[in-house]
Amino acid sequence: MTPINILIVDDREENIIALEALLKRNDIRLFTTTSPNDALKIAWENNISIALVDVQMPEMDGFELVEMLKSNPRTRDIMVIFVTAISKESKYAVKGFGAGAVDYLYKPLDPYITSAKVDAFIQLARHQAEILEKNEELQAYAIVVKNSADIICSVDAGTLRISTINPAVEQILGYKQSEMLGKNIVDMAIDSEQGAMRKKLGGIIKDNLSFATFESQFITFDKRVIWTECRASYRNKVIFLNISDSSPQKSYQQQLIKSKEAAEYGKKVKETFLANMSHELRTPVNGIIGLTNMLRKSGVNEQQASLLEMMETSSRSLLGVINDVLDISKIEAGKFNIVRTPGNLREIISMVYGLLKFNADEKDIEFILQIDEDVPEGLMIDSLRLNQILMNLLSNSIKFTSHGYVKLKISVQQKTDERVKLEFTVGDTGIGIPANRLSKIFESFEQAEEDTASKYGGTGLGLAIVKKLVELKGGELSVMSEAGKGSEFSFTNWFNITANPQVKAPAKAGKLLAQFINVRVLVAEDNVINQFMLSKMLKDWNITFDVVDNGADVIEWLKKNDYDLVLMDTHMPGLNGYQAARSIRMDFEEPKRSVPIISLSAAAYEHEHQEAIAAGMNDVLPKPFEPHQLHEKILKLLNGNNSSKKVV
Repeated sequence: MTPINILIVDDREENIIALEALLKRNDIRLFTTTSPNDALKIAWENNISIALVDVQMPEMDGFELVEMLKSNPRTRDIMVIFVTAISKESKYAVKGFGAGAVDYLYKPLDPYITSAKVDAFIQLARHQAEILEKNEELQAYAIVVKNSADIICSVDAGTLRISTINPAVEQILGYKQSEMLGKNIVDMAIDSEQGAMRKKLGGIIKDNLSFATFESQFITFDKRVIWTECRASYRNKVIFLNISDSSPQKSYQQQLIKSKEAAEYGKKVKETFLANMSHELRTPVNGIIGLTNMLRKSGVNEQQASLLEMMETSSRSLLGVINDVLDISKIEAGKFNIVRTPGNLREIISMVYGLLKFNADEKDIEFILQIDEDVPEGLMIDSLRLNQILMNLLSNSIKFTSHGYVKLKISVQQKTDERVKLEFTVGDTGIGIPANRLSKIFESFEQAEEDTASKYGGTGLGLAIVKKLVELKGGELSVMSEAGKGSEFSFTNWFNITANPQVKAPAKAGKLLAQFINVRVLVAEDNVINQFMLSKMLKDWNITFDVVDNGADVIEWLKKNDYDLVLMDTHMPGLNGYQAARSIRMDFEEPKRSVPIISLSAAAYEHEHQEAIAAGMNDVLPKPFEPHQLHEKILKLLNGNNSSKKVV
């Protein structure tokens, strides 16, 4: 609590001491003097609230002192109490009150009366100070309200009519202040929003809200419609509103929403295009690879076998390019997942090495594999993506190296009982990369030189995919190179150590697959070549089958016949595979409702695989696929139904 300043003026020191003893307390600050001139100085320099002034003083009497205090704007509000021993006659009282005094204390002083009077004036001084402070605040608020860029108004809660409003209404809505007084605040809103605004204001009143915000569209004097943000506070049957023009922000927000919707639409269009492209490109490649395998088994001479080998190599090369383009798109769309499972690192490396050793031997370059002894075999690893990274880096090195060597080295950088940090390094003695191109080679469709594609082939996507895959796996990729002397790519990654997993040997493409017993399959495939391939496979496995080319026929044939399994392409004219699968799961009775369905899809996106499962399909086999892969999935699903006639 701020102390109240009290001035005591008396020409006798003993009177001052007596008053000090009587008045001394924590909530007041006493100033004393025996000189009227000093009293004027003290009053000028300090914020004196109450002055106890002796009437009879030699230099200047109390009446003269008070007249001088009252004549000065700085000291005129001091409450003066005269302390006097002269007569209590009314003429002296009138003279004192005329000079500006508020009360009298008569000597000898009664301590109780003196304390009571001074205490009363102290309380009065405090109230006056509070009033002064509130007035100053109100003046400040009045200035703020008057000069505010927002409309600030008070509204009668009973009638919703405007009681006060600031000049900003003319700037924002084009109306003069006088025109708005008495007008219903709801009438400021456009017709379609008046009901909502009345309801909102009614809720604020009903709930006695001290703060609420809402948006509304107001109509201006010149018939323009603007967006406003309204902040409301309800108190004492009055609604106080602060209304700001939010049209620029709303316009910007709407533009952002439109841009976001356009971006999402563009993204959706791109995904749809890529999904369709995936299907349209991978489906014929599946046919080419499948037909090549069939021709190879049909009894061909050495020259024909060589041609078929080249055809298959070209098909798989084309499939690699398609996969690269789709992988880049999936990574950029954020739909690329790293899935770590227990894997044998040395087995993965050996398979990569074995696949590329032939290419290195053809170019008569040395292909070196070096794995440190302390590299663990069993790791939690995404073997597919690690294979993709190493295949891209090593294929690049072999492609751009005409003499010397290509080397893959795997070493341990850090190791604990549970984790290990490995460094994979691919070095070569190839053509190298110019220093001014090093920063470009990891960008999509970029190569080290303008004529690289024409000399060596390639899309310029391999290193871009490698970099993104390494980063997705939480690693770092770096490169050192010198034109004409070779390059060295390296990346590091942390792996969790796991028990050495048992590696299941993949079925060989040429291996004779076992036949099924009493199995009937419905095939839904609109591509004639794929129909032919599937028919040939199923015949070889002693499976009875029917073939349709759209989802509507799937439904009709399944109504008339019993099948042990459905092979369903997802992209078909009319009713597609997803829709057909949903119809089977929802509209059919058991046991047909639970017939196993395998999606044979050329889709490359994971979300399309998830959509197939969500539609009710039991498994997904992406095209192109090997016969043994389809055989394995059919066997797994049929045996899972516990039907003895389907066990091979």
